[in-house]
Amino acid sequence: MANPIPIVQMTGIIKRFGQTTALAAVDLAITEGEVHALVGENGAGKSTLMHILAGIVQADHGQISIRGNPVTIDSVEEANKLGIGMVHQHFMLLPSLTVAENLTLGREPKRRGFFDRAAAKKAVTDLGERYDLHVNPHVRVSELSVGDLQRLEILRALYRGADILILDEPTGVLTPQETQGLFRVIRELKRDGKTTLFISHKLEEVIEIADTITVLRDGHVTGKPQPTMTDSQEIARLMVGRDVFLEFERPQLSQGAALLEVAGLCGKGVNGITFNVYANEIVGIAGVTGNGQTELADLIAGIQTTQAGTIKFSGKDVTRDSVAQRRAASLAYIPEDRNKQGLAPDGGISDNLLMGAHSRPPLIKRGILNTAAIRQRTEMLIQKFSIKTKNANNAANTLSGGNAQRIVVARELADNKPLIVAAQPTRGIDIAACEFVRDALVQRRNAGAGVLLISADLGEVMSISDRILVIYRGKIIGEVAGKEARADDLGLLMAGITNVNVSG
Repeated sequence: MANPIPIVQMTGIIKRFGQTTALAAVDLAITEGEVHALVGENGAGKSTLMHILAGIVQADHGQISIRGNPVTIDSVEEANKLGIGMVHQHFMLLPSLTVAENLTLGREPKRRGFFDRAAAKKAVTDLGERYDLHVNPHVRVSELSVGDLQRLEILRALYRGADILILDEPTGVLTPQETQGLFRVIRELKRDGKTTLFISHKLEEVIEIADTITVLRDGHVTGKPQPTMTDSQEIARLMVGRDVFLEFERPQLSQGAALLEVAGLCGKGVNGITFNVYANEIVGIAGVTGNGQTELADLIAGIQTTQAGTIKFSGKDVTRDSVAQRRAASLAYIPEDRNKQGLAPDGGISDNLLMGAHSRPPLIKRGILNTAAIRQRTEMLIQKFSIKTKNANNAANTLSGGNAQRIVVARELADNKPLIVAAQPTRGIDIAACEFVRDALVQRRNAGAGVLLISADLGEVMSISDRILVIYRGKIIGEVAGKEARADDLGLLMAGITNVNVSG
């Protein structure tokens, strides 16, 4: 029997952005009804390839065929006409409208010339029943959980007639239970003959859900490992071009002195939080994005004002201290948003690496900057933290996300401060940089530091934390020993379900 004609055939796709080649003659064939995963580091080309298929950007060269017919996809509307719908990583919904209104926006059912609200609600209910995507049609989008927002986005694509669904990092902000719920939906879509393109960096999930995997690196396809015959290590190797360490050595260490003591802490988004971080440990904060993690980090760093409670560094009350005073005391802080809080993007790489250190010897001598010492320290940090740059005077914004994050990590860890607060330290960076950052935090823990790790990536929290605290609606509602933590138990806590039997 001859091979069936692919529902999607992309041949020789080339896309350049200025001097950067995002896609270098990429070929991709998608079989109807399959779940096809696209994986690769940031900048590998996977999102660009899918944006071309979805009509968001246009290829410079190449051919696209849908069901064997050559097509030109020059707009999102044209892609929709061809049965292609994309669910973006950042949801494209209007918070002030209801579920039914968002679902039908732009394609509203009419009755006597007016919006037929009953028909819109029926569309939500009927599609929800068909694909197990239940969302209350009457509720405003601003009141929905993250899982419900995603279900609504998928319903919107289906309402517009999508047979080919592109899901961009769909599990990035979901609990494990919500992820499994999404996988049930994807399998139901598959049974109905729908085709799903699944973009993700979570390799274990890719292996679980995908029928086919395509790996991209630097705009080229580097492999198509079979999900039933591969593992995360092989996929990571295809993504990076070398072996990647996905697990880290964490010797059992005795608990040291309290380096961070938070008691009854209240502030914007935080409601009465109490916990300690001790020397020789990494304490992970797990939670669905938007439950107070960002605010907690900012309160500890002094960026936000504490309304009640106390913060102590190594026994010293710093609750009313400035950011500069806290950093001078003992704090290394890796902020959530490196571009807004961690870097001066237009400043030079050297200036960013040494920010805050220029006023201290040996970088200053008799009130004058010591250029030799500045050059020596810059070169040492670039080498030690494997920052890829041809010139230390280049602007930080010329670097990739991974290299930019290495600057922040290098600056914050260079002085071996005893307390480290790392907020989303691997967000938006490639797998090699993730490996490097996690290893750097583990090495500081092994050397006696205390680390508070705040991350939306539950796998990351579980992989390197000695203790895990779960935050929900601004409160710590559970604690689990890192080595005994189970994703399912943590997921229930992250959803606010506290009657969970966990160890710790």
